[in-house]
Amino acid sequence: MNELRGLLQNNNLKIATAGVPLLADALSDQLVPISRIDWRPAVPGSQEALNRVMADGRRDGANSLALARMLAAGALLVDVRQAKDALGLEPGTFLHAGPPLTWERASGPMRGALLGGTIFEGIASDAETAEKILSSGGIDWEPCHHRDAVGPMAGVVTPSMWMFELLDPTTGNRSWCSLNEGLGKVLRYGAYSGEVIDRLRWMREVLGPLLKLAVQRRNESPAGPIDVQAILAQMIQMGDEGHNRNRAGTLMFLRDLLPDLIESGAANSDVATSARFMGGNDHFFLNLVMPACKLQTMAARNIPGCSVVTVMARNGTDFGVQVSGTGDTWYTGPAEIPVGLFLGSYTEKDANPDIGDSAITETAGVGGFAMAAAPAIVRFIGGTVPDALAATRRMYEITVGENVSRGIPVLEFRGSPTAIDVTRVIRTGILPQINTGMAGRIAGVGQVGAGLVNPPMECFEGAIQGLAQAAPQVG
Repeated sequence: MNELRGLLQNNNLKIATAGVPLLADALSDQLVPISRIDWRPAVPGSQEALNRVMADGRRDGANSLALARMLAAGALLVDVRQAKDALGLEPGTFLHAGPPLTWERASGPMRGALLGGTIFEGIASDAETAEKILSSGGIDWEPCHHRDAVGPMAGVVTPSMWMFELLDPTTGNRSWCSLNEGLGKVLRYGAYSGEVIDRLRWMREVLGPLLKLAVQRRNESPAGPIDVQAILAQMIQMGDEGHNRNRAGTLMFLRDLLPDLIESGAANSDVATSARFMGGNDHFFLNLVMPACKLQTMAARNIPGCSVVTVMARNGTDFGVQVSGTGDTWYTGPAEIPVGLFLGSYTEKDANPDIGDSAITETAGVGGFAMAAAPAIVRFIGGTVPDALAATRRMYEITVGENVSRGIPVLEFRGSPTAIDVTRVIRTGILPQINTGMAGRIAGVGQVGAGLVNPPMECFEGAIQGLAQAAPQVG
């Protein structure tokens, strides 16, 4: 062993180990300096497809283009409109989070949100009637992503709900998201009690119209539209990660919009109630971050040969991804139950599998990918500060590049890892890290906790097969 140490010192050699740690541990125990490489074989059964995708001469250039387009995308808040006007959502048509879903396969929180939406729209007067209508096909529903919108948790959007409308001035793309209801017993977590419906009605009659007036005033002022991407870049350096922590973002949004709320001409009591509602809900800005991230990933879609993920979404039953090189095709697998902290006396037995379109934040490089910027997040989702730092560092292994406008202070302002590459996920076995809220598995319960979760590998196995089929024939 002394001879080995001498050889290393005299010839400036280094030892690197990979795979099973037996050799590395033995050398380390004898104080031999080594570098451990976290190498893993490719996901079993995917090697042939992976080889074909890796051999596609378009891939490197396509991925570089996808990253460049994502980094160039903007997000301006240009309007607040009802879904019937913004999305052409007709009476009796709803949207939901995640990939396509039938009533028979819908989870408790998804069913609860659909029940609540039916009552809210006046189609049914109670849950029993609503369930009969939904189970018999009396309501049509489709994924939010099919209309370039996003919805948190169950993501149910009905025609009379108000939507934030964001514009990417670089591409001309637009994206939408409903207004945030707050935490606890809310529709997006599957609750549909009287207080939930009453809050939604207040949002429809007071909050939505007031926000529309204020946004219009702001847009017509010398300051121009609120730049959501700019706020997102700032909040990453102020302790938010853009998914489960949006405190700084919410406060900056209020700072920018409050003068226009006050000067909107609305009743002082409505302005005060609305400002108090938004200021008392740290997650209010999440519903602006999500469409901003959707615009970012939309800019990268439909690039031939590109292996960058453009959508990650969950409906409470399935987890689905879409990839740039295969367009709107969904690749799905079973959604998993997050691991984290529970509210009150709730336990894992009360939690539903992962749900929501909010994983669009991780798809764009924030949320679980930027947890190093928000160490306080562990008090909400569980884990430790070193865990948060390690999660971000691990995500650099599966992304094409970094977003320098979202510099992470604790990592010497290194840009957040951006543009998930399916080939890197398959090659390393490292899955994207998502932090999320947890909905109760029984309809009507609401939120039961928050935690960490990963997509199932099946999504990426399906995606690599799809990319392989789309790749040019070799030889």
